[in-house]
Amino acid sequence: MKRPVIKVILLFMGIHLLSSWGFLVHKTVNQLAVYQLPIKMRPFFFSNMNYIVENAIRPDQRRNTDSTEAPKHFIDLEAYGDSAAWKMPMDWDQAVKQYSKDTLLKYGYVPYHIIVMKDRLTHALRNNLKDSILFYATDLGHYIGDANVPLHTSINYDGQLSDQKGLHSLWESMIPEMEIDQYSLKGQRKAEYLKDPKLAVWQAIRHAHTLLKDVFSQEKQASAGFSDSTKFRVQVRRGREVKSFTSEFAKSYSKRLGNTIQEQIMNSANMIADFWYTAWVDAGKPDLDNISNLFDKAKKKAMRVETKAYRKDQLLDRKLMLGKAAAASD
Repeated sequence: MKRPVIKVILLFMGIHLLSSWGFLVHKTVNQLAVYQLPIKMRPFFFSNMNYIVENAIRPDQRRNTDSTEAPKHFIDLEAYGDSAAWKMPMDWDQAVKQYSKDTLLKYGYVPYHIIVMKDRLTHALRNNLKDSILFYATDLGHYIGDANVPLHTSINYDGQLSDQKGLHSLWESMIPEMEIDQYSLKGQRKAEYLKDPKLAVWQAIRHAHTLLKDVFSQEKQASAGFSDSTKFRVQVRRGREVKSFTSEFAKSYSKRLGNTIQEQIMNSANMIADFWYTAWVDAGKPDLDNISNLFDKAKKKAMRVETKAYRKDQLLDRKLMLGKAAAASD
């Protein structure tokens, strides 16, 4: 007798409460940020690259055990009133005074949490606390990445209010994981000091929020050319039916978005580098050489080779992206 299939359709696994930028992207942007750091910082971060990349997904994993974690990853701007991205206080205490702490915990507060993490990183750097430096720098990169995802700025985070359910994982996970080999991940810029980190965070939030119109409208337009049978596919996983988008639909939608996803990936990496550098400067530019992991000639050469590959957009071709290698292995 055939084993019966449990007739349960799980619509689009890994949304809002379970994911942010896909694991691959979080790992990618943390790695790209390292190459932008000044030479007095880069050896320490490069020698700890495996930790910084591997643990880039840690805040998402914490959601499974920490009930306070989820609102640190998003901000549902519509809940805070008209044009909230341009009107909300940049300071946490002022935001609590205006909206209440309970409201912030309910509708998200990623821009405020980024500043908390930056301050913790600064403290760790000032006191040469190696483990804390790595912990806070890695987690800070994750939250900055989330702040650059348009759907992390909306109460309609998965298209669930506009009959577009599943949009969250499509935009931030499925498409970049399918197409990352086609992205330009090069950069000539160097990390810049942020005179006003709070403003930098809110500028990123505002930009991400302005992208929402296209995120929703282009999905609607792409859907017009597909039937349910060509837009979706159902796979059986562990005895359950899981519904997801077809690769054909994902590619069609991605084409309509242009370079938006690639640009947000690079914006994330650039912003992470700037925050790491700013924390280091604010800490008094401490010497990190004494806590680097035996930065010998071999590592120095590897850092030089990888930095050059980054600037020439050869990291993917030369299989130097750690997150990509891990994904291929999985």
